Amino acid sequence: MTDSVSPATDARALDLICLGRLAVDLYAQQLGARLEDVDSFAKYLGGSSANVAFGSARLGLRSAMLSRVGDDHMGRFLVETLRKEGCDTRGIAVDAERLTALVLLGIKDRSTFPLLFYRENCADMALTADDIDEAYVASSHALLITGTHFSAAGVYAASMRALEYAARHGVQRILDIDYRPVLWGLTGKADGETRFIASAEVSRHLQSILPHFDLIVGTEEEFAIAGGNADLAQSLANVRRHTDAVLVVKLGAQGCMVLRGEIPASLSSVPKHSGRRVEVLNVLGAGDAFMAGFLSGWLRGESETRCCELGNACGALVVSRHGCAPAMPTPAELDYFLGSKQAIVRPDQDPHLNRLHRAGVGRKAWGPLFIFAFDHRQQFFELAQQAGCDIERVPQLKRLFVDAVRQTQASLREQGQAGDVGILADDSHGLDVLNAVTGRGWWIGRPVEMQFSRPLLFETGRSIGSALLQWPREHIVKCLVQYHPDDPPLLRLEQEAQIKALYEATQGSGHELLIELIPPKIEASTDENVLLRAIKRFYNLGIHPDWWKLESQTREVWQQIDALIQARDPCCRGVVLLGRNAPLDELGQGFADASGIPVCKGFAVGRSIFQEPSRAWLAGQIDDATLTARIRNAFESLIHAWLQAARS
Repeated sequence: MTDSVSPATDARALDLICLGRLAVDLYAQQLGARLEDVDSFAKYLGGSSANVAFGSARLGLRSAMLSRVGDDHMGRFLVETLRKEGCDTRGIAVDAERLTALVLLGIKDRSTFPLLFYRENCADMALTADDIDEAYVASSHALLITGTHFSAAGVYAASMRALEYAARHGVQRILDIDYRPVLWGLTGKADGETRFIASAEVSRHLQSILPHFDLIVGTEEEFAIAGGNADLAQSLANVRRHTDAVLVVKLGAQGCMVLRGEIPASLSSVPKHSGRRVEVLNVLGAGDAFMAGFLSGWLRGESETRCCELGNACGALVVSRHGCAPAMPTPAELDYFLGSKQAIVRPDQDPHLNRLHRAGVGRKAWGPLFIFAFDHRQQFFELAQQAGCDIERVPQLKRLFVDAVRQTQASLREQGQAGDVGILADDSHGLDVLNAVTGRGWWIGRPVEMQFSRPLLFETGRSIGSALLQWPREHIVKCLVQYHPDDPPLLRLEQEAQIKALYEATQGSGHELLIELIPPKIEASTDENVLLRAIKRFYNLGIHPDWWKLESQTREVWQQIDALIQARDPCCRGVVLLGRNAPLDELGQGFADASGIPVCKGFAVGRSIFQEPSRAWLAGQIDDATLTARIRNAFESLIHAWLQAARS
């Protein structure tokens, strides 16, 4: 066989199909605790094959998954997660009779991980030979199968059928030995942590399939079970008697070795491809990450050295992070990690690496953004007071706002207009609204600041990170701060500390952050570039919000802001323009000034849209339908103005 394959030489639709385990991983969030004492878990995509499909897609391969999930919420989560990452999911069957597999994992220390497999009669182990489509297998350059899917009769038949088709169509065949004694029935059902138990029966079974593969990857323990011998060199020699495949031995922190041809009596003569040493959080997921990285090079025809470098780097990054699939690196992360002149021993604490990871994965691509902002609290209280009505009517009012936005979205789609709608809504009077729109695919912002506070205070108090744990991940944290770089030092430092704490909280929770920055007028400053200086100050503090919400500026200032953001944070999602109750025609002029500025992505306007219709509705002067129509008319007028400016 050739050392690697190059997709450029063969126009197939897929680079890699992964056949095997597809499950939900529930990772303990209390590190160091016994599994008995864990209070909460983080939900991730899991299963060795699925992790490789996910990780290789993140690295740019056209990967696919061949497996089954249950007709349940967890199965849909897995399929959606793979699709979002760019994986082909046509080969995932939905099993109406079985549930999706689950795994519960604790992290006691670097190498101890209590692990429970909930895989009794689970969906992915019900894969059959009839699920394997020959044309689908033939459409790929390579087929990866993990060892678990040879451990039972049904999945064995399915895997052998896939191997038959792969051989017939010149598809490279890859085995990830992936030995889990519990999944071969060799331990108690609760003992998923044990990584090795010798078994002559399992060794014979694995040796019967070895001739069908071109590349075989495993740890020292996994080659020990495949070769049936505790001595690695002897075990590799035993494996070689059954296959001419390239053998890749993962050596953990020491790196890996690649063996072709005859196995030497002493492995000391075999070159080791050393990896990068990092502080390990836990070794779970390292092997799947290595495989994804290695194959990202191997399937592109890279050299053995480069393939191993990529594999080792991916493994190093994943063992320093929580989870496996979500911890998989992007190409930008790998370039930075491998290109760093100084060793990055704590990848989890490197700000730039973490920024690349957050910005490079799982982010929805937005079109022009048309956001209706009604997260105001005091303003609605005052409107209700003026109308002489109960404040409890405000939640109903905000639900009508959502109806208007929904109708506007439908109208945009009917007209074939580009753009995405969104809302800014609060917890106080808009919690029902937030719950209702979550999951619709809208842009959703949610405020955390105590209105009009200066210095900045959060509605939840100092413990903002605890509050964010209860938020859906799709909610974007919005914080308005009245900040001026020439504020008195104590005020400025207090505000900066609050924003820094909020930024770090969102880094931990995974939420995107929007900072609405409004410099107040202060007598001590006449600097016309105050907004630019304030943004620069935040960047100097290491604060990189995903979004900025800013007032309209002259075209010259917008060009300066765009240049600053592009230079200091090319990962920034962009700027949305705020309204501050300006007349619609004045906002239209602001849109024209921002048109064509790359960083300006849309608007987030509130009072200019809702002020007068809300006053009339609360006073009983107009009904629900009239309110909705007036909100729609104002909102769609702004959208038209934005689109018109973009076309000019």
